[in-house]
Amino acid sequence: QKQLVESGGGLVQPGGSLTLSCTASGFTLDYYAISWFRQPPGKEREGVACIRDNNDQTTYANSVMGRFTISRDNAENTVYLQMDSLKPEDTAVYYCGAVHDAKSVQAMCNGLREIDTIFWGKGAQVTVSS
Repeated sequence: QKQLVESGGGLVQPGGSLTLSCTASGFTLDYYAISWFRQPPGKEREGVACIRDNNDQTTYANSVMGRFTISRDNAENTVYLQMDSLKPEDTAVYYCGAVHDAKSVQAMCNGLREIDTIFWGKGAQVTVSS
């Protein structure tokens, strides 16, 4: 069965760090672009970062540029989101999503857009609070 599972969420103080993992089962991530989105309390889901399948090119939202790093380990079938210098406004449920076709990759990664063809994980809670 095809699944994406997020892990590594939790409670962290402002200025701290967390690393989220997105691990695939039932399929190989090598040929998929992977994105991280987040949904803050009471707000819509927004794109955070994306890594492409063929050249590992990355895209980041302005709000996380320089603080978050997306990377992939195809041997582990996992994509990571390293989050540093965390702020209370980073509090959200974080979702990873996968797309395969070229048109979807362009839409999701170029604009960090939520599109219908994204295959989602169930999410992981990140809370930044003192």
